[in-house]
Amino acid sequence: MRRLSFHLASAAAVALAVSTTLSAAAPSAPAAASLSALPPLYAAELESARGFVDGMMQAGVVAPLPKDPGGGYTHEQHKRNYRAIYLGGQLYRITGDKRYADYVRNVLLAYADLYPSLGDHPAASNQYTGRLFWQVLNDAVWLVNAVQGYGEVRDSLNAADREKIDAQVFRRAAHFLSVDSQATFDRIHNHATWATAGVGMTGYLLGDRDLVDRALLGSDKSGTSGFLRQTEELFSPDGYYAEGPYYQRYALLPFMVFADAIARNDPERRIFERRDGILLKALRTTVQLTYDGYFFPFNDAMKDKSLRTEELYHGVAIAYGQTRDPALLSVAREQGRTALTPDGLLLASDLAAGKAEPFPFRSLLLRDGPQGDLGAVAVLRRGDGPRHTALVAKNSSQGMGHGHFDKLSWQLYDNGHEIVRDYGAARFLNIEAKQGGRYLPENESWAKQTVAHNALVVDQRSHFGGDVGLADTIAPQQVYFSAAPGLQVSSGRVTGAYPGVTMTRTLVMADIPGLEEPTVIDLVSADGAAAHTYDLPLHYQGHLMEIGSPVASNAASRPVLGADDGYQHIWVDATATPAAGDGALTWLLDGRFYTYRFATDGSVEAILAESGANDPEFNLRREPIVILRQKKAGGASFATMLESHGRYDGASEQTVASRSRVASMRHDRADGMDVVRLTLKDGRRAAIAVSHENDPAKGHRAKLGKDTIEWTGFAAVVALEPEGK
Repeated sequence: MRRLSFHLASAAAVALAVSTTLSAAAPSAPAAASLSALPPLYAAELESARGFVDGMMQAGVVAPLPKDPGGGYTHEQHKRNYRAIYLGGQLYRITGDKRYADYVRNVLLAYADLYPSLGDHPAASNQYTGRLFWQVLNDAVWLVNAVQGYGEVRDSLNAADREKIDAQVFRRAAHFLSVDSQATFDRIHNHATWATAGVGMTGYLLGDRDLVDRALLGSDKSGTSGFLRQTEELFSPDGYYAEGPYYQRYALLPFMVFADAIARNDPERRIFERRDGILLKALRTTVQLTYDGYFFPFNDAMKDKSLRTEELYHGVAIAYGQTRDPALLSVAREQGRTALTPDGLLLASDLAAGKAEPFPFRSLLLRDGPQGDLGAVAVLRRGDGPRHTALVAKNSSQGMGHGHFDKLSWQLYDNGHEIVRDYGAARFLNIEAKQGGRYLPENESWAKQTVAHNALVVDQRSHFGGDVGLADTIAPQQVYFSAAPGLQVSSGRVTGAYPGVTMTRTLVMADIPGLEEPTVIDLVSADGAAAHTYDLPLHYQGHLMEIGSPVASNAASRPVLGADDGYQHIWVDATATPAAGDGALTWLLDGRFYTYRFATDGSVEAILAESGANDPEFNLRREPIVILRQKKAGGASFATMLESHGRYDGASEQTVASRSRVASMRHDRADGMDVVRLTLKDGRRAAIAVSHENDPAKGHRAKLGKDTIEWTGFAAVVALEPEGK
């Protein structure tokens, strides 16, 4: 692997000063004067790295025989070791302090003694068994990190040590990943991305073209798999990653660091220009898939993952080195971290120089699939800052094995919170007490099931019968998208989630005169001839304040809603069947009230429930749910709205507008069109009219009682005459 090079002369000058002053400083810590010459973000990163590596050096070299699953001692020690190898190498390059090179050498010599003795990991739980770790993926992560650190110290080693480490650590690890684990290596999947990156960077470092070509083109070098094919198959033309935002964040580190190595060693490949700059586009898309810094929790996602993650410190730094995009500087400022690389220094220097510009978070449609024809994710944003409103419509493909059965689901963020929630994964990552940090059984029985999401359920069965293979063959269609100010719309359709049923969902985020915040209208229809039970769950966050109709509460006992497909994990707290008109419930979250309202002809049952039933090991979070249920033949439709209103200040004991400003809601379907009419308590009236036709110039007309509603295009907000006029 060629030595990392600085991109600008000014950065090189700073680096030279850093190397000179730090190497002259006391061995135990950098001198204050030397750190003052560095941009603050980089100086803090350097200080943190020295603290970690110095602590590891004081503890001595420990490379234990692998034994534990994720979160256990040996698992975590091997993670600490690869971090120390990586950071030790960076520190040696920056400071020239030989202690760091010696330490990295000693750790790798310990692995040179350990690695040849390893067989399958004793805590393996699936067919993708690792050596140092319980799964192949973690071995690949180890190699990606270790080879970068080794690359910075390798030239300082004597020939015997270098040959031993080359042969007994890196060649063995590369052989294990690319030959012994060929089934993983040749997948189109994030595990293979890590594996190909580790093997390819090892090939560059050792001057082994065979390893490089295997990594780029697959084990048979045909190009049907390998890193280059992964860039083509795993990202859509808009930079959306097949497995969702959580895994996009995770996979970006090997994508970006290996691409950086390719750019330096094989510049003729123009890797960062490949597919119209797909990797740089994917980095920006990853940032767009967040709210207040946290990723939208699609599929098997941990809800606590944010932009402040190791993978993206490197990704943002590399992308900035390639583009000099000042918006990426504001992302780095939010992260508060960077990489100890030339790109990281350049980024930190420009950030300190005041070159940052706000990242352009915006409403956008992200197509899914390599050709962009496997559905999409629609992000509708309103307002600025961390407490703006964002609606996310998930009309995307299955997302492979990490995908959930939640076609046409949605989420809503407001006031800094997830209001309409997605469960994400049932897993406590690297907490050994929770089955070694692996995915829990409830990930299959609850988190992946349709009822655990805000998606329509037919006959209490999950989409595609819970069959991943079938789900992978069928994707929704993004029917319409508009980010027009004041009236943003996403509409999707899927056929095949249930035999004989086509489902359509149209979400409208509109500014309606008389309502203080943008209002969400949700129109869901299921077209099918047979009789079915249709359930529309809404998972929300907050404390229930008021229910707009009488309820039958289960005060003495909590019945369970069903027997399988996730229903076995739902406690029923109460039920209600509002009379014809509309039903409503209001909850409070962080000083703001939210009213969920639904139109009904008197046949819609509202089930107030909570997750957590049949969970003897307390693996599930207890979260509230409202489920709207219709039993009908010939199809069914739901029209709901979510209104944000009022304020509550507990400190001052003040409450404002705690009740909805809407007096009534009516829903009509006629000639393939949907019209929702709202009457506000101040007498104003408005209609949200949806034609479901894409022609922007086509006019539409609906006669509903005394109201004649006319509009042009797919959707509109139409003012109506007050009652009695």
